[in-house]
Order: sequence, then C-alpha cells, then structure tokens
Amino acid sequence: MRFKLVLTISVLIFGFIAGGYLAIAKGVPSITELKKYRATDGTKVYADDDTLVGEFKVEKGIFVPLSRIPAHLKNAVIAVEDSRFWQHKGIDYIGIGRALVKDILHASLKEGGSTITQQLAKIMFLTPEKTIQRKLREAQLAIRLEKEMTKNEILELYLNKVYFGHGAYGVEMASKLYFGKSVSDITLPEAALLAGLIKAPNTYSPYNNLVRSKERQEVVLARMEEEGYIKPSERAAAKNHTIHLSSMRANTDSYNYFLEYIRQQLEQKYGVETVYKGGLRVYTTLDRNAQAYAQKALQEGLREVDKRRGWRGPIGHKDIKESSGGLKSFLGIDDKDEPRVSFSASVGDISTGVVMSVSPKEAVIKARGISGKLMLADAMWASTVIDRPSGKIRTIKNLKLTDILKKGDIIWVKIKSISGKNVMFSLEQEPEVEGAVVAIEPETGFIRAIVGGFNFTKSEYNRAVYAKRQPGSAIKPIIYAAAIEHGYTPASIINDEPVSYPGGPGGEWKPENYDHKYYGPTTLREALAYSRNVVTVKLVDAVGIDKVISFAKDIGIEADMPRELTIALGSISVTPLEMATAYSTFANGGVKITPIAIKYVTDTKGTVLESNEPKGLESITPQTSFLITSMMKDVINYGTGMRANIGRPAAGKTGTSNDYKDAWFVGYTPQLVGCVWVGFDDMRRSLGSGEVGGRAAAPIWANFMRNMLANESSTDFSVPEGIIKLSIDPRTGLLSSDESSGVSEYFREGTQPRDYSSAPSKIERAVPSSADYD
Repeated sequence: MRFKLVLTISVLIFGFIAGGYLAIAKGVPSITELKKYRATDGTKVYADDDTLVGEFKVEKGIFVPLSRIPAHLKNAVIAVEDSRFWQHKGIDYIGIGRALVKDILHASLKEGGSTITQQLAKIMFLTPEKTIQRKLREAQLAIRLEKEMTKNEILELYLNKVYFGHGAYGVEMASKLYFGKSVSDITLPEAALLAGLIKAPNTYSPYNNLVRSKERQEVVLARMEEEGYIKPSERAAAKNHTIHLSSMRANTDSYNYFLEYIRQQLEQKYGVETVYKGGLRVYTTLDRNAQAYAQKALQEGLREVDKRRGWRGPIGHKDIKESSGGLKSFLGIDDKDEPRVSFSASVGDISTGVVMSVSPKEAVIKARGISGKLMLADAMWASTVIDRPSGKIRTIKNLKLTDILKKGDIIWVKIKSISGKNVMFSLEQEPEVEGAVVAIEPETGFIRAIVGGFNFTKSEYNRAVYAKRQPGSAIKPIIYAAAIEHGYTPASIINDEPVSYPGGPGGEWKPENYDHKYYGPTTLREALAYSRNVVTVKLVDAVGIDKVISFAKDIGIEADMPRELTIALGSISVTPLEMATAYSTFANGGVKITPIAIKYVTDTKGTVLESNEPKGLESITPQTSFLITSMMKDVINYGTGMRANIGRPAAGKTGTSNDYKDAWFVGYTPQLVGCVWVGFDDMRRSLGSGEVGGRAAAPIWANFMRNMLANESSTDFSVPEGIIKLSIDPRTGLLSSDESSGVSEYFREGTQPRDYSSAPSKIERAVPSSADYD
C-alpha cells in the first residue's frame, strides 16, 4: 500500500514537471538565428583625419573574434564563472545542487548556479528577474544552445555580450574602459580583474571600491590555480602586480554631442533601419583636437562660474570609525593593498574623495586610492555658501576649513600637484550651470567641434544646436554691420543721451546703458567696444528695423525677429550654432557659408551616397565685413571682451541677457570661429550679479582658442580693396587737422569724412567704472 502511494505521488510529480517543462518550452525562442549570429554592421563615423570616433549599431560593445581574446582571459572567466564549461551540456547539475542548498538555507533565490551557457541564454533572450519560470526557460535554452552551437561559439558570443560595468559591454569595450587598451594586450592580472567584475560589476568595480576589486581579483587568480590554468608562482606574481587603471574615463564621451548631431541628420535622411543596420560609412568635419579642447575649456569654465556662485556643501557623508571595516574599507583602500592598487593619476584629474581629518588650515583627503592634502588657500572660494534647501547665500568671514568640512564628508577634489608621494588637492564641485561651444572653419563652413553641455552622461540635450536663448549684446555687431552696409562708418557719431520711445509697461520705453550712465557724442567703434545700449537702439531706429532684420537673415540668423527696437538689445532667441554661422560670414569676408558636419557618406561597397562641398554666397561686401571685424577687434583690445585676448589678432563680442540669465562670447580669428554660451536650462535662473559675457563666457572662448591655435602662425585679417585708412578726431568723427592728436580709422572708399575738425582734441575714452559690463 505504501509502495503504491509513493509510486502515485512520483508519477504525479513527474507529470507535473514534464507538463510544466513542455509548457515553458513553447515560449522558448528559436536558436537558429543565434547560431548564425554575426555582429550587425552599423554605421561607422570618422573624424576629419579619418579616425573612427563612433558607431551607431543595435548591439552594444565592440565585437572581437575569440582568436583575439587572450587565453588567460578566457581561462579566468571559465575558472570563476563556470569551471565545468568544457564538460557539461549546458547545465551543471553539481552547481545547481550547490545553489539549491544555499537557496533553501536562505529561503529565497540567493545563488544562481548558472553556467556560461545559461548566462548567455539570459543575456540574449530573457529578462534578469530571479523567478522559477525564468530559470526553467534559461535551462531549456541552454540545452538547445549546446546542441546547436559549439563551445567556442558560445564562449565567443558570451565574452562579447556580458556586462562589465560603467556602460561597458563585452571584453573589448571593458579593456579599453578600465585599462585604455585593446583586449588582446591585457595582462594576466588585468584579465583576472575583468573576469571578477562579471558577478557584480558595480560592487567589484575598481572605480567604486579598490579593495573589493582587488579581493575579487585574488579570488579569480585562486580559482585559476585550482583549475590548473596558472602555476602558484604566476598567481603570486599576478597578485602582487600593481594595477594601473586608465584615468577615470575622462574622454569616453568626448565626441558624443557631435555624434548625436550627426545621428539625427542621418536618421532624417536615411531612416533608422539603415543607420543602425545598413553599414554606412560617414566621414565628418570633426577635428578631434578641437572637440577635446572645447570640452575641456567648457568644463573648466563652468566650474569657475559655478564656484563663484557659492559652495553647496559635501555631496555625502559617512560616519566612519577608524577600526577595520571603517573609513579605509569605505574608501576601498587598505595599507597592505595600496602598493598593489593604483591609478595612473595626473594633475588636473577630478574625482570624489573623503575627508580623513580636518583642521582650520588643512585637511587630509583620500581620493582614488591616493592620500593628499587640501589647504585652506585652495578652498577659499567656498567662503560663499549656498544653504540647502532654501538657496539662501551667506558669506563666511575668516574662513576655516572646519567651517565647511568635517571628517567623513564626501567631496569633489582636483589633483593640484604631485611631487613624489606628496599630493595636493583643491576643492571642487560639479556645476549646476550649463553651457555650449561651437567651432566653425569660416572658409569652408566645416563644423570642427560641437559641445552641447557640461557632460553628455549627465545630460544628452545638445544646447549648442537646440537651445534658443537671448543673445543680448552679441547681436550688436550684426546691427552695426547693417548700418555700415547702409552708409554709416566706424567714425559716425551718435549722441549717447537719455531717449524714450512709445511702448513698455508704462507706455514709454527708456533704454539705458549697463552702468546707467550716458557718454554724449560717441563713435560707432567706441559704442560697440563698450557695448552702449542707447547708441545701438538709436542706430536701429535710424537705419530701419526692416533693413536690420533683412541684413540679419542674409548673414545666417534664422530666428524670428520682432519688428521692435528691442532687437537692438538682443530680444530674439537664437542657438549657439546660429550665432557661430552668422559671425562666420564676417570672418569669411562677407561670404555666407552653409555649416557642414558631414563631408560624405558611403555604403558598404564604397559607393558615395552623399557628398557635401562648401557652398558660399556673398551676403555682404568684403569692405563691410572688414570694418565690422576691425571694430570687434577693439572689443577685445579695450572693450567688454578683454578677457578674450589670446595674444593674436581676433575679433568678437560679448553678450548678456537681462538679469544675467545668459552669457555669450562669439569671436573669431582668420582660421576659426568660436561661439560660447553659458546659462541654466531653467531660463528663470540667473547666473548671478556681474556674470556678464566678458566674465562667464569669454575666458572659455580664450582657453579653447589658445589651445586650438597654439601651433598655427599668427595672421591678421586681410584688408580688401576699397578700404582706406585716415586720421580722425574721435570727438567729432571728422578728419584730424593734427595727425599726432588723431586716431587712425578705416573707411570704405567714398564714405570717409571730407571736413576737418576745427580744433585738435585730446584722446579720452569714457571707460566704465566696472571691469565687468555689457
């Protein structure tokens, strides 16, 4: 009787399992396509020097054949993830039994026991949740995979698909991310570290925790020795070998804003399917150096603007004791591990660190496995404090580090200097303020750089292309050039005096200069250099709004412009790319060039599908272009743009919108045009009092241009035919009767003054009292 009961129960259990297995098997996808898997040939994007800078494809990562993957990496992965990989048929029943015991003990699914084949099945076909149903489907798929694919095919696909953390899929991408080299070049210690990441990439990442990463690496090395892949001496040598990691992925997203701009153009023309699966080859105008310099300059500049706003406090805190498992464990460092774990740190690197100790004048910081000091002098900017969450600003007099830091605080620091084992840090913080940079070659229209924000990972929104903001005074050169095109000269006089026009909240609009002062008779050259609002408004009124708008459209401004005098002060919304395009017309002798990002596109066979050649249209005369350029040179020489002085001939203009919500600098040399915008995405937020274009944006432009043109010879703008140079009286704009007391001025031939000033005048420039104005 007892035997029959046991037999009946056994049959029922077997039937239940078989039925469930068959039911689940119906939902298992086909393996046929997977066996035929080859990495889809997506779109490859190349820089101007034909260097590959990006790809658009369905699969993540960089596919490499198994033959290019070192044996010690394959062995490391097998040893730690699936030691019986070469023996089992997809499921390791011994491993499952071990995992089942642990799951029962913990009353939940704690241990996976999955083979490499099962993991591949999950990666390719299933979701990551831990359920009995998913595990059964995984097992069924693993068995079918083993029947239809060879072990090498399974291992190759797995190593190219598995996730290693920080956005790295596959061994090639992981090798480049962590070590800055191809997977074929990694060493045994590096291979063991990578293999150790698969189990829990975030937990064992050396960027997150050095000690855990090292401990996991040693587990892998131990398993490799146990499995006979390495000798004890090789294990010991690898264990004690210093791991040099690449410098915190600083340039991994350097090209992303440009690539995103390209991607959208391609999808619009060729469609998503072709872009991601069509094998296109796209050759662009991107200058890799320009992109790197632009990103670096923008990030450094935004940090400075943000620091002037004030210190927002530590980004976190950990109450840690000095005992084991305390502060050093939290930091991922240990005295015995430090000689064997290091970063290839360099001056300028920025990362998070923890305050180990702090006194009024110095603090000891531990960052990325490096101990160093933070001195009070390198944190003085934090004397202005922004309280959270009220946003109120207060100033700390006689700042001490203990006023802003305490032991255990997590902060951002920059490596200021390294001298042997002595490391000095400076205090940093991640900026809330955003910005954009565009660089265009004026002669060809080639877009050399596009940086659409502080960090692409933080925000993919491309402000360089899509952010429509008010340009403030950066619009003024367009207005002054329109006036010159219609008969005015740089020496034309307009009286800077109180004036009113119909309109405004009270029915009357009274434009004012930045400093609320008036300077009397003023030449157009001086008015532009010092960004005089009243003169500019009167100039628009005199030339005519319609003529100004038409001129702006001719040189590249596409934005709608209201038929109001307020356009004189930048009451329109434009993008940085738009402003760079308009200024390119001035830099190119009056010839408007259509911006080009893609030079040509080919298919997989090399057939040219698209080719873009520079297209120019003379929008204004070369003489007008030269004269406005000459006037903008003085903006940099002695006007609002003095911080943009790069030690070579350059022209440009600052711009600041109401309440300091936008800061601009657009400028150029004969070789390159650059536009910089700084502001918050929230248009209601102000950058802060005094954050004009000359202070917030011009230094970024100067930083970028100095680096970009460092190896270029210094050349001035050429003088076209039809331009003459005369000595004038700057007070009257008339010819000077005494050249020794006059100033030189350029004129288009036929527009020069005929009369002489009645009496020589002393040259006096009415310089505003504040250094930062617009």
